[in-house]
Amino acid sequence: MSLSNSLGLLGRKVGMMRVFNEDGDAVPVTVVDVSDNRVTQVKTQANDGYDALQVTFGSRRASRVVKPMAGHLAKAGVQAGEIIQEFRVASDVAAQYPAGTVVAPAAVFAAGQKVDVQGTSIGKGFAGTIKRHNFSSQRASHGNSRSHNVPGSISMAQDPGRVFPGKKMTGHMGDETVTTQNLDIVRIDETRQLLMIKGAVPGSKGGFVTVRPAIKSQGAN
Repeated sequence: MSLSNSLGLLGRKVGMMRVFNEDGDAVPVTVVDVSDNRVTQVKTQANDGYDALQVTFGSRRASRVVKPMAGHLAKAGVQAGEIIQEFRVASDVAAQYPAGTVVAPAAVFAAGQKVDVQGTSIGKGFAGTIKRHNFSSQRASHGNSRSHNVPGSISMAQDPGRVFPGKKMTGHMGDETVTTQNLDIVRIDETRQLLMIKGAVPGSKGGFVTVRPAIKSQGAN
């Protein structure tokens, strides 16, 4: 099985706070609500060509669910969620979670474990190259006139006479899928089903995130 084929959890970013470890040091953590992750479908090699678990999180009014999805969820006996996602897993893992099962955070993660957190970054609007790509400003004087924060030359003249795709220029910044890797789980609140992850994770408060076991740390073992 590939290292990326691991069961994760869907959640919502609650915000940031600090906790104190055994040495009395303050540790900044992001609190992620991963409560009520429900299995909506179990995919198998025999039926679907691969093994996976489809999971949903949150709650949605029945009037906001299209009929095909309502039937799909009713078959699993699961309430409609706000987001739904699939995790590739091994066949023995898929067999442990029949449709309708609520996945507990402690069943997937443990304190001290490293995880990858994926979310939608905060939108920054239209940004220049200095903010968007960490460019340096041009000279403040000595012949520079109204060109202090411009990117400078972007292409050649006659040959090839065009701007290459992928050129770092001004444009829309943020509001894209971002994954922060190798973050530590400091604490798990099993009662409220909260993960406390060291450091910052992508997205704003209330944004949806996906938490998976870290790929790179698994490869190092």
